[in-house]
Amino acid sequence: MAIWVKICGLSTAETLEAALEAGADAVGFVFFPASPRHVSLEQAAALAAQVKGRAVKTALSVDADDEALAAIVAALRPDLLQLHGHEPPERVAAVKRRFGLPVLKALPIAERADLAAVAAYEGVADRILFDARPPKEATRPGGLGRRFDWRLLERVETRTPFMLSGGLDATNVAEALAITRAAGVDVSSGVERAPGQKDVEKIRAFVRAARQAAAARAAAEG
Repeated sequence: MAIWVKICGLSTAETLEAALEAGADAVGFVFFPASPRHVSLEQAAALAAQVKGRAVKTALSVDADDEALAAIVAALRPDLLQLHGHEPPERVAAVKRRFGLPVLKALPIAERADLAAVAAYEGVADRILFDARPPKEATRPGGLGRRFDWRLLERVETRTPFMLSGGLDATNVAEALAITRAAGVDVSSGVERAPGQKDVEKIRAFVRAARQAAAARAAAEG
């Protein structure tokens, strides 16, 4: 099975081009002022023009209202909305109806009990993203470079394709995929030299490592 590779938190033309040239399936743009990866609507419009259908454009927001989402959609014209806050299933369904776009819903994971939330979102989210639960003092829900115990996902079964995020980088993505058998991976801080500053070589290395891991898994499955 092919692995969906997403590079999130892109904010410059150079790093976006690196992700596109490396063959990322999706590129993510963060619309959350508390994040060092936040982009303005003007930045988003310019970056969107650069993508030109070469990858899935993803707009990440955190508990945004319809007015904010409408502005994001108008600027980026995303192919996918990533809801990374506390949005309940009803809100996910409402966003899909309102904007007519597929939704990737992030769910925080720290222990096996957290997986109970999956059932409520399977009927409404098009993809689910398992990310490490942030500490209580955190000012943002993701992009913290934290990982959770991937073994929690060893036998998880979902009707909706799930992706993995949190603490991933080129050195551990193969291990993460082998343990979780996730349909995709999403990286942000793991391809940075400093918070919010993507590194071109790290982007290339991550995509390459994820592709190699996917190929090895496909070969093993025969």
